[in-house]
Amino acid sequence: MRSPRPAAVAFYAVAWFFVVGAVASLTVRSSGTMSHGFDLSDLDTTRKPCADFYQYATGGWRAHNPIPPAYSSWGQFNLLGDRNQQVLRQILEAAAQDWHAAPGSIEQKIGDFYGSCMDETRIESAGATPLQPELERIAKIASTADLQAETTRLQSIGVDAMFGFGSIPDFKDSTQVIGDAGQGGLGMPDRDYYLRPDDASQKLRDQYVAHVARMFVLLGDAPDAAAAEAKTVMTVETQLAQASSTPVELRDPVANYHRMTPPELQALTAHFVWADYFHEAGFPDIAAVNLEQPKFFTQLDSMLASVPLAGWKTYLRWHLAHEAAPLLSSKFVNENFDFYGKTLQGTTELRPRWKRCVSATDDDLGEALGQKYVEKAFPPEAKAAALQMVHHLMAALRADMETLTWMGPETRKQAEAKLDAMMLKIGYPDKWRDYSSYEVTRDSYIDNAFRGEAFEFHRELAKIGKPADRTEWGITPPTVDAYYNPTMNEIVFPAGILQSPFFDPKADDALNYGGMGAVIGHEMTHGFDDEGSQFDAQGNLRDWWTPEDHKNFDARADCVAKQFDAYVVSGDLHENGKLVEGESIADLGGITISHMAFEAAEAGKTAAPIDGLTPDQRYYLGWARIWAENDRPEGERLQTNTDPHPLPRFRVDGPMSNLPEFAAAYGCQAGDAMVRAETERCRIW
Repeated sequence: MRSPRPAAVAFYAVAWFFVVGAVASLTVRSSGTMSHGFDLSDLDTTRKPCADFYQYATGGWRAHNPIPPAYSSWGQFNLLGDRNQQVLRQILEAAAQDWHAAPGSIEQKIGDFYGSCMDETRIESAGATPLQPELERIAKIASTADLQAETTRLQSIGVDAMFGFGSIPDFKDSTQVIGDAGQGGLGMPDRDYYLRPDDASQKLRDQYVAHVARMFVLLGDAPDAAAAEAKTVMTVETQLAQASSTPVELRDPVANYHRMTPPELQALTAHFVWADYFHEAGFPDIAAVNLEQPKFFTQLDSMLASVPLAGWKTYLRWHLAHEAAPLLSSKFVNENFDFYGKTLQGTTELRPRWKRCVSATDDDLGEALGQKYVEKAFPPEAKAAALQMVHHLMAALRADMETLTWMGPETRKQAEAKLDAMMLKIGYPDKWRDYSSYEVTRDSYIDNAFRGEAFEFHRELAKIGKPADRTEWGITPPTVDAYYNPTMNEIVFPAGILQSPFFDPKADDALNYGGMGAVIGHEMTHGFDDEGSQFDAQGNLRDWWTPEDHKNFDARADCVAKQFDAYVVSGDLHENGKLVEGESIADLGGITISHMAFEAAEAGKTAAPIDGLTPDQRYYLGWARIWAENDRPEGERLQTNTDPHPLPRFRVDGPMSNLPEFAAAYGCQAGDAMVRAETERCRIW
């Protein structure tokens, strides 16, 4: 239920999961022949690697691992995530049974949070009553000032009403933190779901309105009134969507940076009073805010005058119920799942409650729970081995920069300085988050969740006007993901991903460099993709490229975008090349740079095949196997429409088809599907 960060502060991660079914349960693997960390039954040897490498490399695995009913996708990320969840479950169940834990201790907080979430009897008996105080506040709104005050309050407990507000390092001075306001307030995934004219989109909108109406009925409204209220919600959200930026536009840091003082903010919005908002939020002295999308806030301000208060009250009631639904009784949980799980993603079952409660505890107390996780799952030697690999990848990227013909000496010097300044975060934070002001009890799950949202909201706003904390992490230690943060110029690899099949000390170098090595290279080269390249070594938004080098880079980046534009997801749905451009550049860079590091690690060694597979062949299999995944059509459409990461099959075949090294490893020839013509080949690093 965590409130979304404003768009401009999104990290550039290696993977993405939608909220429903983010972590999956274990399946029974087929019997296969394990070979030095690689199961040969994962291959589909009926397909030629030069015709369809993804099917060759992962077809066996995907055939033996169908998607469980509760999930929209099923892949290696899910399997590792499930193993991590099993560890977390053991920790949390032990903590929940420890009735003698010291008040305020980590064990008490995580144990009581998890225990309150697992207390289905109490949650069922409460029904919708926990929402009554907030519903009464909404009902009492009698003016625009009241509306603004209640919106602020709802935002503070995690309700995505009207817009998002948080904090970010100033794009032009990354040492300082400023406020950050961005578009929001929609119940469907993004603006295009409200605006596309095709029949499928209209059907989905009708299904959404029906869902909203059913939620109002659960709040106690008569069916006819609920149907009218749902139409009001759709009208309000459609107006917000019309002023919202597209997913592609949100990827442009320059277009989403507008630093303003409070008087400048107020000059833009005649009806929304920013001084009152800051005061209501508890931080009246905020002196600077990045208003990401001025067009959106101009529209929102006009709607404060044009939409009747009754319409706004209906809108707020919906968003409160929507955000709270997973915290309430089964009627709300199931109705929420019917639309966001079944309709949007094609799933047919809820995850088991314990998994939902583990995820919720990780969301609200991630660094408290993370301390216990790393004690069990991430020994010091694992951190040392991962750090060593990162240094090997950095050395390979630096060596590669010195050979690039399209990058001139002036730009190269600054690129190398940026690489040298890149901060490395491995495993877990050096300084753990302090949760002492966050009250957690066994009495009420929803109250714990609301207090957790309030804790995070105020923690974020308390940073404004202060120096940026460069020790802070953006994801929790058990997370199976990694990211690059351009304003900090940092790469972050939590303990959760530094495990097999991504990294396994018992496997050969080929698999480890093809897996975790390429992930590391992916995050490193995010610092030089179409977005990251706009930030300098200190994390400031600044054009540090010469005009000629910028032109050269843009041409190469455009090659990648056009390549992915051509990939067909299904029917007339294609990948959006500009949306996935950054991640696709990072994939191509990660695989390229890690292969260089792998060659350096193998120098002087005997390159002996293992089970008939050469080291180079196993290297490329190392990348492909981490993207082994089955996806439901609904989930694929959702990801394609909203997510900057391409679908797994394109993340494998796309970059591989550009690499002569891959072609040489598998003996591919011109004209093979996995060999792009020389005139179409994309190459950056």
